[in-house]
Amino acid sequence: MIPERYVNAATLLALVAIPLWALAADEPFTITLMTRAAIFAIAAVGLNIALGLGGLVSLGHAVFFGLGGYAMGILAHHAQTYTALSEWPVLIEGTKSMPVIWLAAVLVSSLAALVIGILSLRTAGVYFIMITLAFGQMFFFFAISWAEYGGEDGLSIYVRNSFPGLNTLDLIQFYGLCLGLLCVVLVFAWRLAGSPFGLALNAARQAPVRVETVGLDPVRLKLVAFVLSGAITGLAGALFADLNRFVSPTMFSWQTSGEIMIFVILGGVGRLFGPVVGALVFVALEHWLGGLSDFWHIWLGLLLLVIVLFGRGGLIGMICGREAVHD
Repeated sequence: MIPERYVNAATLLALVAIPLWALAADEPFTITLMTRAAIFAIAAVGLNIALGLGGLVSLGHAVFFGLGGYAMGILAHHAQTYTALSEWPVLIEGTKSMPVIWLAAVLVSSLAALVIGILSLRTAGVYFIMITLAFGQMFFFFAISWAEYGGEDGLSIYVRNSFPGLNTLDLIQFYGLCLGLLCVVLVFAWRLAGSPFGLALNAARQAPVRVETVGLDPVRLKLVAFVLSGAITGLAGALFADLNRFVSPTMFSWQTSGEIMIFVILGGVGRLFGPVVGALVFVALEHWLGGLSDFWHIWLGLLLLVIVLFGRGGLIGMICGREAVHD
C-alpha cells in the first residue's frame, strides 16, 4: 500500500502543476475547471468535518453553500446598483470586496448551521438526514420566491469582486486565490482532527455513551462541528458565485447537497485529502464523459457502486488502505 502522505503530496502537486501547464499551453478552460474543482473541494472539506469526524450524514449542506452564494450576490448586487442593503436601524451598503463578502458568507452560514444544528441534532440516523434535507428544500423554495433578488431566474453580477493586490478577472490569479483558501481550510481540518476537540468528536461519533461518562456532551461537540462545517461550506458558496458571477436557487437544491456528499465518498470519508480527490475526479468525469453523453451520471453511479462495495475508504482508501490517517 502507498502511504497516504504520498497521495496527498501528489494531489497537491497536481493542483499546482495542471493550472500552470494550462497557462503555458493557453488552455483557459482547464484553469476554470481546476478553479471549480478547488471550490468544490473546499465545500467537501467542510462536509467532511461533520461527516468524517462527527458522523453526521447531512443532506442539507446546500443550505450553507447557497447562503454563501447569496451573501456574495446580494452584497455585490447592491454595490453595482449603488443602493443600500439596509438604511435602518443602521446603514448597510453593498460591497465588492472579497474579504468582506467572505466574512459575511461565513457569519451567515455559521448562524444558519447553529440554528439548523440545534434543531436537527435532537434526532439521529435517518431522521437527521431527512430533517437536514427538509431545511435544504425550505431554503430552495424560499429563494425561488425571493423576487427582489431574481427569484427563479437568479441574480447576475457583472464584474467579479475584488481582492487587494490581485486582478481577480485573471483566471490564474483567481485560481491561486481559491487554491490558497483550500490549503488554509485543509490545514485547519488537519489541526482540528488532531486537537483535543477533534479527538473528543471522533470519540463521540464512535462511543457517545463513554464520552458522556467522562463529562463531555456529545451533542454539543457535534453541534460545534456542524457549525464549523457550515461556515467552510458557506465560504465555498461565495467563491462559487464569484466564479460564475451568478447565483440562483439551484445552489440550495438537494442535488447540490448530493454532489458535495459524492465528493467526500469518492475520495474517502474521514480522509484529509479525500474531498479534494473526490472533487477533482467528479469535475474530470463531468467534463470528459459529459462531452460524450448527457447520461454520464451512469458511469459516475457505477464508480460509486464499486467504491461502496469494494473500497469503503474511497479512492484514497483503495490506494492506501482502509484506515483513515490525517497526514
